[in-house]
Order: sequence, then structure tokens, then C-alpha cells
Amino acid sequence: MHTAGTAGDGPPVTLRPPRHRVAPRARRWWAVQALLTVSGPLLLTAATLLVLSVLFFPGALPWLVPLLAVVLVAPALGYQLAMPAWRYRIHAWEVGETAVYTASGWFWQRSRIAPLSRVQTVDTAIGPLQRRYGLATVVVTTASTAGALKIAGLAQDDARRMAEHVGRAARHVREDAA
Repeated sequence: MHTAGTAGDGPPVTLRPPRHRVAPRARRWWAVQALLTVSGPLLLTAATLLVLSVLFFPGALPWLVPLLAVVLVAPALGYQLAMPAWRYRIHAWEVGETAVYTASGWFWQRSRIAPLSRVQTVDTAIGPLQRRYGLATVVVTTASTAGALKIAGLAQDDARRMAEHVGRAARHVREDAA
């Protein structure tokens, strides 16, 4: 459960997690991202140092191998294995009658609620890796200094339907307010 503050009086409101999960294949997308950006470079660095040590400093192997295992290899493998599953458990979204609600992150988790009346644009972004896995990101820009809400890891058809739904709902809320 998430806790949100109130606008002055009354107790804090406890929020349930958003209802909709991202696509299960988002885990593979995040795993590939991790391999390209964090785990891969760490493992490559460890392998390079190990090869250089074997070639030029074989006497360093007794202390270098455990050091590389603790400092580079274990964190790389831990990140590679844990992050996608952990992130999948957190990432969720929901569009209600009056707001868009998102939960994201993995280590640092973030929940955001944006009133539909404040929605300015709704965009769908598909990067090359996302395209490979049939995924997309919906970006909901609001009149907020906190920035846009991003819902990453949606199936492309779900992203398109969600973007259309948020756009229609935002127009409807503004028309009701007029």
C-alpha cells in the first residue's frame, strides 16, 4: 500500500496499488537493457582485468579473482537477475474516472496520480529494443512541475488503447468542467 498526503486536514489516504500490470515480456526488455548498460560493462571489465592479469601479472590472481568476484561479477549478476523481476512487481498503472495513477521503479519506487483535467498531451514512444519485444511507453504530459507520467513496458496494442482512452477521458473531464 502507498500513503499519500492530504491537502491540509484529515488523515493521510492509503492507496491500493494500481490494477494493471505492464506486459510480462517487459522483464526480458529490462534484462537486455541491464545487460547493455550495467551488467555487461561490469562483466566485460572483470574479464578484461582477468585476462590482463593472466598475461602480465599472474602473481596477482590469488587476490584479484576474489576481488573481481565481489566488486564486479556478483553485483553484475545480482542486478541482471533481480532487477527485471523486482521492477515487474512494482510497475503498474490505472486510469480512473478522474486521474491516471502509476507506480514505477524498482529500488527507488515512485507512485504518481495525475488528474485527467491537467493532462496536456498523451504520447506513445517505441524505442528499438521495445520494438523488438513488441512494447511501448505511454507518456502523459500534465500541467505539473513533477514532469510527465511514463508507463513503460506496455504491449504496443495496450499502449495505443491506453493513450486513446486517456485522451478521450481528459477531453471528457475538461468538457464537464466547462
